[in-house]
Amino acid sequence: MAHAVEVTRRDRSSAALRREATRCDDGRVACRILAIAHVLDGMSRTDAARCCGMDRQTLRDWVHRYNAEGIAGLADAPRGGRPPALTREQMAELRGVVLAGPDPARHGVVRWRCVDLCDQIAERFEVDLHERTVGKLLHRMGLSRVQPRPHNPKRDLDAQETFKKNFASLVAEALPLHAAGKPIEIWFQDEARVGQQGTLSYIWAERGSRPAVVRDDRHDSAWLFGAICPERAVGAAVVMPWVSSEVMSVHLAEISKVVGPTSHCVLICDGAGWHQSGERLTVPHNVTLLRLPPYAPELNPIENVWEYLRGNYLGHTVWDTYEQIVEACCTAWNAFVNNTERLTSVTTRQWAKVTS
Repeated sequence: MAHAVEVTRRDRSSAALRREATRCDDGRVACRILAIAHVLDGMSRTDAARCCGMDRQTLRDWVHRYNAEGIAGLADAPRGGRPPALTREQMAELRGVVLAGPDPARHGVVRWRCVDLCDQIAERFEVDLHERTVGKLLHRMGLSRVQPRPHNPKRDLDAQETFKKNFASLVAEALPLHAAGKPIEIWFQDEARVGQQGTLSYIWAERGSRPAVVRDDRHDSAWLFGAICPERAVGAAVVMPWVSSEVMSVHLAEISKVVGPTSHCVLICDGAGWHQSGERLTVPHNVTLLRLPPYAPELNPIENVWEYLRGNYLGHTVWDTYEQIVEACCTAWNAFVNNTERLTSVTTRQWAKVTS
């Protein structure tokens, strides 16, 4: 039977040790500190060990460590363990491979699966890993499976960066003379089709299952024209059965009513035909249109609004009539614009700033 070891270190009282235990982030270390405190209070070694989830011999070993090193000696020593399967440099290289994606002509797949990455790791590093291990490595690198955002193959990233960098000067060039000296409001505009061919969004379900949700196969639809001013957290929308310059004129008139009485609106929109100035498009005196670069919907935060509305209000629903679709659009839009904090969070873009 092992002899009890006296606690010879007396730089902390039992009360002080208990305070240290309450501040300790590691529960195992906190239990060891409390066990030492119980011993200092005169509790038997057997009872002190049992109260703190250890046996008497283990407590004896921690008393030795405490006498020699204090509280620092109660922490777990680093464990050697099995060396990592991949070095830090190899992990960085693998992360780059994953983010770059496969070359369909070379790799024969259009997206990486864990089994494909097993082959890549074996080829590059001569290390054989199981699919589950590869999945754990990906999570350790901060990667997870996400739904990608589509983009047009004709997009010009340089043009988009130039637009954001020169946004203030583009606004200044677009403003008419009568807007000089007025406060400038930046608005974003777009339109979305909402109809019986609805959207399916993510839901919670049992792992490995594929739950069924309703989706209509009819084709009645409406067009929701929406515009947002992130700085003022206000919006304006109309719901119409089609898109045209005349309908766009109605929407512009609605936006004009919401613009501040002494302000001028710069409306950011894409290059759709019904957005083009012409004889059929009536632009109010307090609104100026500014076109986005071609194939650049990611610059328009209204795209995020449509995603939010479809995911939370307009998906997984069957509408029997056009009137029901219109009512659903109005309800969804009003719910969004009335939540000013959410509106600002979704639509604010730091590059879209100008000084009046």
